[in-house]
Amino acid sequence: MGERRNSRRSKSFLQGFVYVSRKRGALACLVRDLSDKGARIIFSDTVTLPDLVELYIPQREQTLRARVQWRRNDEIGLLFTAVEHAAEPGPTASEVVQRVAMLEAEIVSLRGLLKRLKREKADDDNEAAA
Repeated sequence: MGERRNSRRSKSFLQGFVYVSRKRGALACLVRDLSDKGARIIFSDTVTLPDLVELYIPQREQTLRARVQWRRNDEIGLLFTAVEHAAEPGPTASEVVQRVAMLEAEIVSLRGLLKRLKREKADDDNEAAA
């Protein structure tokens, strides 16, 4: 049987993550074959995926939107699709201000905890020396 692919594929052994449901759930996978048009991914067990997913490859810092082309036990073939540039709205200014305030309060709390732990350690060291 002849080769049906019209793009060169490369053997790979890359860690990947498949995001489903608007990045609410992620499944770890292994990217075994990779081309500019698609990929063959392998899971540690048989999984059920929706027809459209996003494949994130950390080593390449790359996220690719893909359509499931075929499924075979723990392997899935993906066809990369054009990325739609309908960006999710970012946080509002008030959300950013609220988050910064929360982080600053957490820093103050952690500094207090660090001081207390240093004080307790110094007390323990003084007791051990006496």
